[in-house]
Amino acid sequence: MPEVTTLDALARPLRDLRISLTDRCNFRCTYCMPRHVFGPDHEFLPRAELLDFDEIVRSARIFAELGVRKLRITGGEPLLRPDLETLIERLAALPGIEDISLTTNASRLTAERARGLHAAGLRRLTVSLDAIDDTTFRRIVDVQTPVARILEAIDHAVDAGLAPVKINAVIKRGLNDDQIEPLAQYFRHSGCVLRFIEFMDVGASNGWKLDAVVPAAEIVQRLQARWPLAPLDPNYAGETANRWRYRDGAGEIGVIASVSEPFCGGCSRARLSAEGKLYTCLFASQGFDLRALLRDGADDEMLRAHLGTLWGARVDRYSELRTAETAATRKVEMSYIGG
Repeated sequence: MPEVTTLDALARPLRDLRISLTDRCNFRCTYCMPRHVFGPDHEFLPRAELLDFDEIVRSARIFAELGVRKLRITGGEPLLRPDLETLIERLAALPGIEDISLTTNASRLTAERARGLHAAGLRRLTVSLDAIDDTTFRRIVDVQTPVARILEAIDHAVDAGLAPVKINAVIKRGLNDDQIEPLAQYFRHSGCVLRFIEFMDVGASNGWKLDAVVPAAEIVQRLQARWPLAPLDPNYAGETANRWRYRDGAGEIGVIASVSEPFCGGCSRARLSAEGKLYTCLFASQGFDLRALLRDGADDEMLRAHLGTLWGARVDRYSELRTAETAATRKVEMSYIGG
């Protein structure tokens, strides 16, 4: 496919599309789906309101025609969506799509499932794991799944060829900041890439406060004190993580500093929620109803025009503008938008 570049109002290209398959999850992580909000009485989206596979594939194809080259499948928990392998296979066949990855809590990732996803065309996997200590982990996810189950799933992913697996750890002061060194110790020499993420004010239910953020610089300083590090160049333009390698050859780590070191200037990501709303920023409060166009008979030309216009008008740079006032505004929940 010829190279196409669709630029927003700040000259940022559209290159990445994150697709949420479901708003449901079997975990109740305190920073994403706290049980006091997403409890037994919470009403999740009815199946009919979710984009079906035909609608997802059609949307991804149009985005590819506008310049998207990378797809990330998210949730909720995407492994809860039946026949995921079928969707991956169809997406992998789209002209222009060069990379498909998946973000998961991995609690349902068996060896057979990992092999099937790889065979379908999935090439990369990111696993959310915020603690290596079992008690801390269960307190964060608010279910009784043991850490050992997630570590086993990571091994399955590596064995299936989904390597290097990325491990995402959201760090919140007073909750799991004591897990920084233990996580690093476990994943050194593993071939996995551990990435620490600053606690962000996504959604309106996670109780975000600035003093709960452990800045990336502090994380790097703590790791540096134990294992000398050296900076690495980005893998590609707009990469969210600052990369570091262990000087002793034990691998690399990353830090994602959306709060302390915003990277809005290089953001090339659009996000499609499970019910078909398009968001041009992780911290947005409103999305564009793409599902309505898909179901009301819009042709491909109309879809391309609408999406191109939407991205062309984009001026989002929330993290660069964050204040106590903006942090308090209501935003879409991470479980709907997929991170």
